[in-house]
Amino acid sequence: MQIHDLPYPDPGVPDARSGPRFLWWLFRNQLDGQLKSLAWGLLHFASVASLPFCVGVAVQAAVDRSGGRLALAGGLMALACVGNAVGDTFLHRSAVTNWITAAARVQQLLGRKAAVLGSALTRRVAAGEVVAVSTGDVEKIGWFVEALSRFTAAAVTIVVVTVGLLVYQPALGVVVAVGLPVLALAVLPLLPRATRRADVQRQKAGRATELASDTVAGLRVLRGIGGEDLFLDRYRRASQEVRHAAVRSARMWSLIAAVQVLLPGLLLITVVWHGVRLARDGRIDVGELVTVYSSVMLLTYPLRHFEEIAMAYSFSRPSARRAARVLSLERAMDTAGTRAAETPAGDLYDPRTGLCAPSGSLTAVVCGDPDAAGRLAERLGGHAAQEGTSVLLGGVPLDELPLDSARTAVLVQDKDPVLLSGTLRELLDVPASGSVDPGAALEAAQCQDVLAALVQGSLGAEDPMDARITERGRSLSGGQRQRLALARSLVTDPEVLVLDEPTSAVDSHTEARVAQGVRGLRSGRTTVVFTSSPLLLDRADRVVFLHEGTVVAVGGHRELVRTEPRYRAVVTRETEEEAASSVALRAGNGGRHPDEVPDGLRELETLEEIEETA
Repeated sequence: MQIHDLPYPDPGVPDARSGPRFLWWLFRNQLDGQLKSLAWGLLHFASVASLPFCVGVAVQAAVDRSGGRLALAGGLMALACVGNAVGDTFLHRSAVTNWITAAARVQQLLGRKAAVLGSALTRRVAAGEVVAVSTGDVEKIGWFVEALSRFTAAAVTIVVVTVGLLVYQPALGVVVAVGLPVLALAVLPLLPRATRRADVQRQKAGRATELASDTVAGLRVLRGIGGEDLFLDRYRRASQEVRHAAVRSARMWSLIAAVQVLLPGLLLITVVWHGVRLARDGRIDVGELVTVYSSVMLLTYPLRHFEEIAMAYSFSRPSARRAARVLSLERAMDTAGTRAAETPAGDLYDPRTGLCAPSGSLTAVVCGDPDAAGRLAERLGGHAAQEGTSVLLGGVPLDELPLDSARTAVLVQDKDPVLLSGTLRELLDVPASGSVDPGAALEAAQCQDVLAALVQGSLGAEDPMDARITERGRSLSGGQRQRLALARSLVTDPEVLVLDEPTSAVDSHTEARVAQGVRGLRSGRTTVVFTSSPLLLDRADRVVFLHEGTVVAVGGHRELVRTEPRYRAVVTRETEEEAASSVALRAGNGGRHPDEVPDGLRELETLEEIEETA
């Protein structure tokens, strides 16, 4: 795999049982690239290691006044330099390729997992951790996977050179053979502490990232209540903790680097001291001493890869562990699509709650618990957070369909939808049936004022479709973002559209027009709206009221207001004391409230006034 071939057609199924297993799986899936890097690494290190032998031959030839051997040494040195240049160039190329392709594979796996899990991902893993894994962690994982081949080439080179020195000059070769393993293993006692400090740094950095993400997402609300300074102070303290942890980690790595400099120096001193004694005794030639000395000096270069691989592993292990934890998550209800791909049609039915949304109708669902309503909306779209009986569409269990088919059939719009940055045309360029024109969707969602605001805020955009939307639509109000997200959902025109509080930030008059627009545009399609707004409820073909996770009443909005006290309490925000007083007054007036159920009827009167105005 080359960089220009990315992304992968299929990134594969990772071994996410643990961090090390995941790293090994990545390495095995890049075996071709790793072998190329190993081959170029061996050429590079072998060329570097051969230079001392060439220098030794040249020095001895000069001492012996042999022009032929001097010419031979010069030719060998030129050949070694060419091998060094070629090997280093292609080693760097293959190493960068392995690094980027490994990181890209991890990012594809994370993206695929996020798409499969949907909203359940952030319910099970903190958003800040997901961000940390998909940004900084993928680079550290790619670093270790790439460094393995270079480390292997360096280790093989050190072994070969050591054996060669033993054969070439046993008296000095023994010193090198004893000293090099000590150099390679000297840092091992320091690695556990360095790894622990690196883990602490990663944890604090992830916490700071999560805190920053939450603060930025809620900055508008924080400013409204004057709490931005408080949260900025919290982030400042978290950032300082990250800095202190990074300094502690850097101190340990600097100690390891110092050891890697000190011990090779001691080995060189030992080789020179022992070699001079042997040369004075006539047991070795000057050229042999120069060769051994130069070999030991140049071996410090491949020895650095021992430090690098230790550092790369200590940094990548917690990153791989976090990535494996995310990749090991599975959908709560997923039978891997045992049915053939199809887009079923019919009634939408949830056996757990008893909720039924008839085909082609607008069904409003009222639930006193917003969190429970959100979880039910996710269940209706096949994104259940817990195991249980599957939701049925036309009698077909959604969990037995391939994921693409299930999501084509049912679209769920969260209560806090995300608008991606780009033009309005790009925002509405989504997989769709083609039956709904973007202009009609924008009109049904009452986005006229939104279009005007976007054009005004975009320089040189005469066509509203070319107007720019800032990141997450931060330049728009909450109601404007909701209506744009609603228009995007209407454009897709799914068989079943589930809307969770689509107008909670919209004023009453606009809300009434939105309700009418959605009803008209979705005519003949199944639409489920989770809401407690009387304006939307009165437009629904049927209203389903859930209490404690079970359907307890079904009917029209006005009927339920009059007959179901619990429904009226949720819709009209009636307190328990007011409800008790209302019941008592009805009992004293022959079942009628003196003011004709003021809370409920006042809502209906307000609704009629808005309808007349609209």
